[in-house]
Amino acid sequence: MVWRGTLIGDIMKKDFTKKVYDICREDAELCIACGRCSAVCPFSDLMDVKPHQIIHMVRIGDESVVDTNAIWYCVSCLACTQRCPREINITAIIEALRLINLRKRKDAIELRGVRELEALPTIALVGAGRKYTG
Repeated sequence: MVWRGTLIGDIMKKDFTKKVYDICREDAELCIACGRCSAVCPFSDLMDVKPHQIIHMVRIGDESVVDTNAIWYCVSCLACTQRCPREINITAIIEALRLINLRKRKDAIELRGVRELEALPTIALVGAGRKYTG
């Protein structure tokens, strides 16, 4: 992995790209933006940002990619990875973005504040307790 750029903005952008790389060990810089991943993705029609655009956003250091709905539509079928001419594991990069999103903990809830505990499914409460509480 080669890190280029000397401007402060480039360094900050590359910090995000490096963060993704450190989590998944996949180099988004290798992407040639051919679009094969988006063409083969079974859910690309539902995504607000297509898989090749996700990789591009990671490459340029656009942290807003972690707030897109597209990262949650990926079903990890690995079709994109199989079609990638540069053999980038796009699914691993998307998983890293999900992890970064979850680490922000913006959806954390206080279970003591939930009023209708009896009306909610138990499994939903257990899942929320594991995922969204501090």
